[in-house]
Amino acid sequence: MSDAAQPTAAEVRAAAEAVKAALDVHLAAVERRSGEDDPAVYEAFNELAAAAEEYDELLYDRYDEVTPFEIPGSEDSLPPYAGPEEPNALSVLIRRDYAVVEPQRLLAQAGRVADLDAEPDAESANGAGSSVHAALGVLFGEFEPDEIASRHKEFGLEEGDSTLWVTASDEPTDPGEWLESPFEQVDPQRVVCRFDVSAVFDDDEFDDDGSAEVDEPLEEADR
Repeated sequence: MSDAAQPTAAEVRAAAEAVKAALDVHLAAVERRSGEDDPAVYEAFNELAAAAEEYDELLYDRYDEVTPFEIPGSEDSLPPYAGPEEPNALSVLIRRDYAVVEPQRLLAQAGRVADLDAEPDAESANGAGSSVHAALGVLFGEFEPDEIASRHKEFGLEEGDSTLWVTASDEPTDPGEWLESPFEQVDPQRVVCRFDVSAVFDDDEFDDDGSAEVDEPLEEADR
């Protein structure tokens, strides 16, 4: 970058002041939040991220220095939105990962479901408690995914990462059109918003020397 194009010291100072102001707004939003999904907290987070990024860029351009901050943002994961401003249809794409940590609990719960569903004079619909594969089919066939998520410990499961994407469409799809490959034709430029949950965002993580790692939000709206 040429000297003429470099930001002035005053511009860098102004960007630093903007970060300080955004920090105050973010803290106030967190202190007043109504729950984990408070939109005011998300908005303040995004404003803080934008202010910090602007300051980091100006600081580097002017002084060849960087900040220690790394705030995740939509530019790191999704391209700019290029879908319709007023979508006529939406698709909600959800992925939740689980680890089977207590197979016997999973088998027992599936066996109970099969016994309850069996005809009074019939033998237990077994197969349900004979393998993890069969048990998963029984439980996910009986319960909605949201109920599995809220009761996963009862079923011997441990939550992993999860993500939810809302994508915009011009028109609803025809019945059966995408069932064979439901996630194959996702256009990242039509993602209206996304929400991620991951252990990498957990609070109170410490290094071996007792120092805390940089905290990130448990659930983040990237757009």
